[in-house]
Amino acid sequence: MKFIAVLALILVAGASLFFIFGTSQNLIIEPKENPQGELNLTLLPVPEPPLPTSTPPPPPPAVDITNQTPLQYPPSVVKGIYATSWSAGSENKIKYLLDLIDKTELNAIVLDIKDYSGYVAYRTGIPEVKASGAEGQIRIAKPNALLKRLHDKNIYVIGRISVFQDPILAKAHPEWALISSSTGKLWEDRKGLFWMDPASEPVWDYNISIAKDAFRRGFDEVNFDYIRFASDGDLKNIKYPAWDEKSLKSTVIKNFFSYLRKNLPEAKISADLFGLATVNYDGLGIGQIIENAYDYFDFVSPMVYPSHYASGFIGYKNPAEYPYEVIRYSLDKALSRLENYSSSTNLKVSLKSKLRPWLQDFDLGATYGPEMVRKQIQAVEDSLNNSSSSRAFAGWLLWDPANVYTAAALQKQ
Repeated sequence: MKFIAVLALILVAGASLFFIFGTSQNLIIEPKENPQGELNLTLLPVPEPPLPTSTPPPPPPAVDITNQTPLQYPPSVVKGIYATSWSAGSENKIKYLLDLIDKTELNAIVLDIKDYSGYVAYRTGIPEVKASGAEGQIRIAKPNALLKRLHDKNIYVIGRISVFQDPILAKAHPEWALISSSTGKLWEDRKGLFWMDPASEPVWDYNISIAKDAFRRGFDEVNFDYIRFASDGDLKNIKYPAWDEKSLKSTVIKNFFSYLRKNLPEAKISADLFGLATVNYDGLGIGQIIENAYDYFDFVSPMVYPSHYASGFIGYKNPAEYPYEVIRYSLDKALSRLENYSSSTNLKVSLKSKLRPWLQDFDLGATYGPEMVRKQIQAVEDSLNNSSSSRAFAGWLLWDPANVYTAAALQKQ
């Protein structure tokens, strides 16, 4: 196959590889990361909801209720779904999602606080956020009231923050953003979106301020996504205002993880990583090494979408058609790495980190109906929730950018 040939050429050249494809399930190479960390990999972007074609004017400020408190007895095993801030701000959509949770095994919801557009969902009261223009599309008029509504149903609420992909902040502070070496303007990825320099500490502080506000409001947890270097577009045309291009990308990302934990010492936080981070040791060219996340996050959520594994992975021409096998293999590797890392360090924080993967509930590479979605859940259970591994099991999350979920795949309440 073409992909095999490409890998063979890379091996001959002595470049860093992330795994060898084959029918065997134990062919993993541990390549060294070079400072630039550029690998000949195609990391598929996660399907996101489309940006609106027109921007409605923000609603007038609404009188919200007081800040809430997190759930007193949060679930030890989270079974959640993702909702955009547009969905969370729509009465019809939120009713649909609440009804789905009420009738099934679901007990949690992930709500966008700041999505990949850079806009925040609600008025934060943070001067820097307002000044950046991030409050230009208010989608949730009364976030505290929404939290109360969810908590009254004993739903665990996770706020999601997209960190380094942030077109709004980039336009407000280009001195913190990726710049095109050829034009001197903001660098764009293939979707025309702007990115921040992951080494820029003011960007870290900006996102932490949003997280702290969420915790004050009563969110049970904050989830950090896009915690990586850019992965698509003309990467050789990037000028970094903060990164020295000598330090490893994984070191930059780990420093950010450490800074998060230092500034959110008692908070429940989680990290989204590419699914390949479960089997790769080289940072994927974007700085994501799963052990670095184990050190600092309560929950690590690899996005083990079968559609996002290349042809040939563990011997399958189309991995999307084998959801159980792909996810079981990936999580077995992630679990082994967690256990090995925990036993080889004296860091107490690494001993509390748990795995809670994102699963695919969208059609890509194959049609994902009830059986395909359930096979993924079963793979999570079989890998993480048994007598020898249950300590690391924290549940699972379903992703569909349209927020329309396969109810028939879920156990009834």
